[in-house]
Amino acid sequence: MDMRVKPRQKLVMVGNGMAGVRTLEELLKIAPGLYDVTVFGAEPHPNYNRILLSPVLAGEQTLDQIVLNPWQWYEENGITLHAGRKVAAIDRVRRVVRAEDGTEAAYDRLLLATGSNAFMLPVPGHDLPGVIAYRDIADTQAMIAAAAKYRQAVVVGGGLLGLEAANGLQRRGMDVTVVHVLPTLMERQLDAAAGRLLQQSLEARGLKFLMGAQTQELVAGDDGRVAAVKFRDGSQLDAQLVVMAVGIRPNTQLAESAGVHCQRGIVVHDTLQTVTDARIYAVGECASHRGVAYGLVAPLFEQAKVAANHLAQFGIGRYAGSLTSTKLKVTGIDLFSAGNFSGGGNTEEIVLSDPTAGVYKKLVLQGDKLVGACLYGDTVDGSWYFKLLREGRSVKDLRDRLMYGESNLGDTGHQGQNKAASMADADEVCGCNGVSKGAICKAIQDKGLFTLDEVRKHTKASASCGSCTGLVEQILMFKAGGDYSATPKKKALCGCTDHGHQDVRDAIRQHRLLTIAAAMQFLEWRTPNGCPTCRPAINYYLISTWPKEAKDDPQSRAINERSHANIQKDGTYSVIPRMWGGETTADELRRIADVVDKYQIPTVKVTGGQRIDLLGVKKEDLPAVWKDIGMPSGHAYAKALRTVKTCVGSEWCRFGTQDSTQMGKDLERALWRMYAPHKVKIAVSGCPRNCAESGIKDVGVIGVDSGWELYVGGNGGIKTEVAQFFCKVKTAQEVLEHAGAFLQLYREEGWYLERTVHYIHRVGLDHVKKKVLDDPANRKALWDRLQAALDGEPDPWFDFDRAGVDARQFGKLEMVKA
Repeated sequence: MDMRVKPRQKLVMVGNGMAGVRTLEELLKIAPGLYDVTVFGAEPHPNYNRILLSPVLAGEQTLDQIVLNPWQWYEENGITLHAGRKVAAIDRVRRVVRAEDGTEAAYDRLLLATGSNAFMLPVPGHDLPGVIAYRDIADTQAMIAAAAKYRQAVVVGGGLLGLEAANGLQRRGMDVTVVHVLPTLMERQLDAAAGRLLQQSLEARGLKFLMGAQTQELVAGDDGRVAAVKFRDGSQLDAQLVVMAVGIRPNTQLAESAGVHCQRGIVVHDTLQTVTDARIYAVGECASHRGVAYGLVAPLFEQAKVAANHLAQFGIGRYAGSLTSTKLKVTGIDLFSAGNFSGGGNTEEIVLSDPTAGVYKKLVLQGDKLVGACLYGDTVDGSWYFKLLREGRSVKDLRDRLMYGESNLGDTGHQGQNKAASMADADEVCGCNGVSKGAICKAIQDKGLFTLDEVRKHTKASASCGSCTGLVEQILMFKAGGDYSATPKKKALCGCTDHGHQDVRDAIRQHRLLTIAAAMQFLEWRTPNGCPTCRPAINYYLISTWPKEAKDDPQSRAINERSHANIQKDGTYSVIPRMWGGETTADELRRIADVVDKYQIPTVKVTGGQRIDLLGVKKEDLPAVWKDIGMPSGHAYAKALRTVKTCVGSEWCRFGTQDSTQMGKDLERALWRMYAPHKVKIAVSGCPRNCAESGIKDVGVIGVDSGWELYVGGNGGIKTEVAQFFCKVKTAQEVLEHAGAFLQLYREEGWYLERTVHYIHRVGLDHVKKKVLDDPANRKALWDRLQAALDGEPDPWFDFDRAGVDARQFGKLEMVKA
């Protein structure tokens, strides 16, 4: 009898976006271990929520917050991810895909999830610098960078994406004009009346509109960058940034080159198999199903379920197309549309219009069925109308009250304002992910969920576009009652445990736990090896509580901390050597220049923290770059002290009252190897003119005639937080002791990924003052503990062994020694 194990089949996926990865998630649920999975993604990022790029652009969220599947998810599920590698060809005879860099992968089944490309108007000047589309992280980062430098922006296109781009740029401080060829906005999603209301609301926010304008040419300035948009009537509009948001096209180039039939997308059957080759599947914006290519997330996730079913060889499930709805992701503006909202033919319309209140509703009926809805200003019943549309149920008995929503149906017992209470368990809450009220309630009850984040993690409800967030919170309050809290005092560290950050810290200290395994065993972790959220947190709590005893686990750190350099969007790295207090020498500058030439580093930039950043270093060159520079690590990649920014102070400045440069150097030398719950930034200004911007740092020091003033808890990020006055001292040694004691208290009491500003908000400044200012003995003990922890701490650039750096990640290289 042949006992050999049959090798697993090979699944290759081209495209690492939402539709494709959702297919893998569904496949892993129903048929784990069936395939060896290889994924090629053109972007150098893990899977992220493209829908939430608009909140990132607007400064409401960060890129880290919109990642759906972090790097470790691929590792944990045995998925080989080739990020930043674009596939160039498919060999259907050999069943092999080949990337542009020559990387090949064989397949038994191939899943194409190549998405779509932004359409650029083919007008003269469309390829000028400063003219971009809006589709991915790179576009978003380019727009954020432009907003920091330039003032005038033009967005071409008044559709969904164009308005989200315009809103984000305006929130970033730009003067934005939206140019649209038609007389009303979002004509594919809104009727004329709702479109005019939307325009009025956006104009009230400061956006400008040029309607009925046809772009003829983009005009370059003297520097070669776009400077103006010229229109067909001869007029023109100044613009230092032009965003094209005029539509998308299915990305079919790869499929067509392989002979796969494409027509308005990669043509697929109801099984999501291509009509050309049954071994090849397609999902998402690249797929054309019954002549339709969908660009919204809900139908793409429906496709994912069906494709996963057939890849799992279950042979059941058919995708029959989707009825779609639209919502706008602009804070404070509510609109919803679905179905045939334009009416016409043998339809009839029920309209409620209150322009003064900013409310407009139009329901379109055909016979006794609702076939379309357009809501502006009051969208609370959007999901209910959408349910009526999809079910095709008769609304004859509801007609008189249909306009007033589900909560006003007195004969059904659904009275009252809490929509969650009135919903049936089968009613859909999250249209993007197809999650019902019953599924959410069951998860809340079975898993003891009390927070929105927990519901998102376990059910995915409100995890995509976020428009159902309010309803999910209602369900939480309805189901969890008094136990529900949007910001609970005790929140589980992650889904692997019910213990919060403080529980973990306390257990590690009280029971002298020295390893991650010991902590997880003692605290009865549900997941044996933890996850990317809890492992770095536990690792930090161990090494900050028991320095020199608990062993740092490099594998429980993020990729940047493992490589000791910042990974960039193209897969290269950034290196920032430390310069004490921002001061350098000719010798250091020569070494940096020689390294730039020797390793062909493309970009050298001065950072906001007064350091030199070498951008574009290849990973295999990192150890040699570190060795040749011969300067200490800047820890720009770590949850640690980043930089101490200084002004020239009394040594050179005629206004300086104290030697801020020397003070900055002393602080940085005393603290530079200090790991913390989050990054730490310090600044020292030599006089109250505050040229070093000490008022928005974690620790700010300002020289005055009689000594130094200390400020704590500042933050210069998207949401700027001004530091709070902490104390006034006379000597430089007192500055060191007071600043160091505060930071050690933060190290010992702060929760992982909690900035100093949030730590102070949580415990109160009075608590910090009591421990540091009011108790000199405790202050000195904190300072001594910090110095003891930092004594002998290795520089990772020059002591690979003690720093736990795995040299194998850089290729076959000799260990770099000091």
